[in-house]
Amino acid sequence: MASDRIGRVPLIRAGLLLTLASGILILLYPSGLPLLVFRGVEGLGAGLFVSAALAWANSHPSSGQISGYVMAAQNLGLVVGLLAAGWLDVAFGSHLAGIALFTALTVPALAMSVTIRESGHGGFARADLPAIVRNYFWLFTAAAVLVGMTGAIAAIYPEYTGSDPSLLALQLATINIATIVAVLIAPRITLRPVPTIQVSSILMAGAILAGYVTPYALPVIGGLAGVIIVAILAFLAETKIQQGAMAGLFNTATYAGFTFLAAFAGLVAGEFSFLTAFLLLAGMAAVMAFTISGCQCEYRG
Repeated sequence: MASDRIGRVPLIRAGLLLTLASGILILLYPSGLPLLVFRGVEGLGAGLFVSAALAWANSHPSSGQISGYVMAAQNLGLVVGLLAAGWLDVAFGSHLAGIALFTALTVPALAMSVTIRESGHGGFARADLPAIVRNYFWLFTAAAVLVGMTGAIAAIYPEYTGSDPSLLALQLATINIATIVAVLIAPRITLRPVPTIQVSSILMAGAILAGYVTPYALPVIGGLAGVIIVAILAFLAETKIQQGAMAGLFNTATYAGFTFLAAFAGLVAGEFSFLTAFLLLAGMAAVMAFTISGCQCEYRG
């Protein structure tokens, strides 16, 4: 919401500055209470950057493709973080090696942010947060459940399979790789957002059930999550409501999904069984195909 008032670019730069500062401080104080505090600062930096960058992209005239690039880059970072950090840990014998790499990569990113200029805000209606939450509740719920599903699967899959960590890293990386491919391709295809979300929800449920028996279902889950991300962002752009608030709520919903669905899946798997966890996750995905139709969503474009 702040990006709607003061602009996206200052928050993008502030997020990168906080990321750089927190990375340096974590390297200097890698344990105890300081670590928790600086991780919190790092999270603030990430939140500022991701929401402001996505608001910038979704306000652009070519919002579909630009937002796809942003989400592809974000998922690429997740893949590299997963694989490179583990490899560097083994190579250098220190879990701080990955943090050092990404802290160093923040420097050129911060330097390049000088070239960013504000995207146009014209034609977007002022955001009324209570009205947005009320009217688009089921859209953001679908974002939380369907995008957060990738985090839930990643949370329980290692313990479920008990496979070698290096193999698991590659298998889980296929989720994000498939998401990258999907968010780059899907904007180039004309899709109606709500029917796309409904169909993808049903397919997601089937892919989750398949994930119980084969790791080849993981990239399917990631690809469907990418299609859903593109569909939701396209819908948000078409509302012609200030995209800072809309993108912020989208990010809030997806991160809430990552957090709470992962915890829920782990709790169910621990208290009952992994099969029960997979079944419940699949059921939640399928339900989104029906609840999204109850969204009082409106287009203004």
